[in-house]
Amino acid sequence: MNHVPKTVRILGLIGAALIILPLLGLVSRAPWTQLWSIASTGSVRSAIFLTAVTSIITTCIAVGVGVPLAIVLSERSDGWRRILRALVTLPIVLPPVAGGIALLAAFGRRGVLGRLLEQWFGITLLGTPAAVVIAQLFVSLPFLVVDSALQNRDRKIEEAAATLGSSPGRTLRLVTLPGIRPAIVAGATLAWARAVGELGATLTFAGSFPGRTRTVPSSILLLLETDPEAARALAAVLLIVAAAVLIGLRQRWMGVGGYWSSSATSRDR
Repeated sequence: MNHVPKTVRILGLIGAALIILPLLGLVSRAPWTQLWSIASTGSVRSAIFLTAVTSIITTCIAVGVGVPLAIVLSERSDGWRRILRALVTLPIVLPPVAGGIALLAAFGRRGVLGRLLEQWFGITLLGTPAAVVIAQLFVSLPFLVVDSALQNRDRKIEEAAATLGSSPGRTLRLVTLPGIRPAIVAGATLAWARAVGELGATLTFAGSFPGRTRTVPSSILLLLETDPEAARALAAVLLIVAAAVLIGLRQRWMGVGGYWSSSATSRDR
């Protein structure tokens, strides 16, 4: 028997419509027949290539540093870990432009680290693909860390392995990492998708220079003024990427053992 009031249902449908209608509008107005010709132009092809390369590099770095950070954060909670977890997740809610300004304060020519890099090594990050990677990493790394760190690790198995004489490194390699592998894969996928769609921090920090820092999202913003049809086509491509990510993660969120499945199970009890 359904106990949800009609008013709640109506408000829920309005909320769903606010999300679904713009997506349907994009799909219906995207010039699908011209998609290949638009994607084949030199500037767009360059933006797609740059986005693909930088997002893959970003994801690899995110896994390399994010998984260790997630493991640290998933240990028994104490004061400093709670503070670190809050700081790590801050870019998720931070406005993208504010994130770009923060990156400038750290890695810009007059930034805390950027000034030292230029003085000591002659390295300037602004206007380079490296700046794109840093901006993407700043906004995407928290998704991997949070998704991995919030999983319930079975510490009893780790403690049992340690009792049997397993070294910390061996326990990590044979027990901990295999146990959180699904979380790592899901977190890396979310981080990659977030890196592909990143605009605000990248535009503010790295700029939008053709062939160097102009990614697909910044190309869409530029094309809105000169070629709206092409902008809609590229936006539709990003929509397809996002949909593919959700489909790839559907088993994790809705399948056996997933969040929604667990919620439904506990509710039925």
